[in-house]
Amino acid sequence: MTNNWQRFQQHYCNNASLGLSLDISRIPFPDDFFATHEADIQRAYAAMAELERGAIANPDENRMVGHYWLRNAALAPTPELAAAITNTLAAIKNFAAKIHSGEIKGSTGKTFTDLLVIGIGGSALGPQLVHHALGHPRRDKMDIHFLDNTDPDGIDCVLDRIRRRLDRTLVIVISKSGGTIETRNGQLETAAACKAAGLDHARHFVAVTGENSTLDQTATAAAWLARFPMWDWVGGRTSELSAVGLLPAALQGIDIDAMLAGAAAMDAATRATTTAQNPAALLALMWHYATGGRGAKDMVILPYKDRLLLFSRYLQQLVMESLGKERDLAGAIVNQGIAVYGNKGSTDQHAYVQQLREGVNNFFITFIEVLKDRAAPKTAPEVEPGITTGDYLQGFYLGTRAALAEKDRPSITITVADISPRTLGMLIALYERATGLYATLVNINAYHQPGVEAGKKAATAVIALKQKLMAALQLPGARPATAEELATQVQGDPELAFKILEHLAANKAIKKKSAASIFNSKYKI
Repeated sequence: MTNNWQRFQQHYCNNASLGLSLDISRIPFPDDFFATHEADIQRAYAAMAELERGAIANPDENRMVGHYWLRNAALAPTPELAAAITNTLAAIKNFAAKIHSGEIKGSTGKTFTDLLVIGIGGSALGPQLVHHALGHPRRDKMDIHFLDNTDPDGIDCVLDRIRRRLDRTLVIVISKSGGTIETRNGQLETAAACKAAGLDHARHFVAVTGENSTLDQTATAAAWLARFPMWDWVGGRTSELSAVGLLPAALQGIDIDAMLAGAAAMDAATRATTTAQNPAALLALMWHYATGGRGAKDMVILPYKDRLLLFSRYLQQLVMESLGKERDLAGAIVNQGIAVYGNKGSTDQHAYVQQLREGVNNFFITFIEVLKDRAAPKTAPEVEPGITTGDYLQGFYLGTRAALAEKDRPSITITVADISPRTLGMLIALYERATGLYATLVNINAYHQPGVEAGKKAATAVIALKQKLMAALQLPGARPATAEELATQVQGDPELAFKILEHLAANKAIKKKSAASIFNSKYKI
């Protein structure tokens, strides 16, 4: 126990000014680990400094990477970029104030009470995290809803929920390129719902997009309420502190200045080149040790706070899309990445902690401890003499950490004072920096996502095949045919044709005559 206490003290990084501590003592790295990797982490610091100065940090797309400038515009490499950041922030605040005051109203003259955010991936996960972590039904200035997929049933559920308030609903459509299919589909379905309700959707819609994108052109031509910029030097997964996340948060009534200040404070702390004092560098090095620098183990995120339920989902995109790469910067095939999953404590103790303790040892854990139990802790009722529900939550966290340590399951603990706009800004910035530093350690480009684009291209091919199949079924004199026959006719893949035809039949777009073998079933209009 004495050795554990000594190791804890030695490897406990406490930053009092941030109100954040990092305990890495339960990762079993050897005594010479930091010395062995000092040159590597110093190289990562240097690369990060170049990135912040405006170097091309995304060579595959020949782009700068500037999400750190969003919370400190003075760091931007040109006055024009600094002005764009500052002016956008001012425009967000001004627009939110006009919505809240009723100066800007919907097409029927009613004050906006609800907000619908349409986006996917980074355009949804960040706003959803902030909404869930910082929202409060008695304080929120607007009720927020999200469309983050192209699932028709999911779209119906959300639109049905707000249908009676559609005339009081402001809609933000978020897509950098303006060509994101899932977002476009949500936009079109919402516009159709507005039309059905007799509303002029243009007087309800706002765009957050790249300059002169398809969405930007649509919003301009239809005279939407407002347009806010997305820049090519901010990736979707690092866009929460741009208009993507700040606009919904400001409309909800969240203190976006405090979020930005928290991120800026973390940025300042994680620029330190003394590794023992840099929490982002310590995280990156622990990830490297725990996974062998090859993603050999998964990252399990266990926040002991309901408000951080979505943090693991947010980190899934940030970490996995940034680090999951086939090739390194030299072009060698490396298949890098770290899988991320998690839920929340103490719910996980009734879900998958059983496997974490006794099953396959293929992970490392990050506990997130929040010291402040509730907004007014002095009013907390006791569930037992001298014991509150918050005491039990801490007990379950410490007990789970100890139970896992008994089975040699490594863990990290991040401790923060509370869940506030400032703290959430710090956590977002901490993981952004750690991810960037780790990427340099393993020599990959953290700022592009070619695999995502490959999936989009494949989806487009499926839609093209669906159109060919429907055209074949609609030919004059067309007879019922099997999936294989139709695929041969249109020179398509028979497996894809079968899946498409089954989907069409289930939705009554075509008719299906079943056979003893499903593959002999025939389809017709």
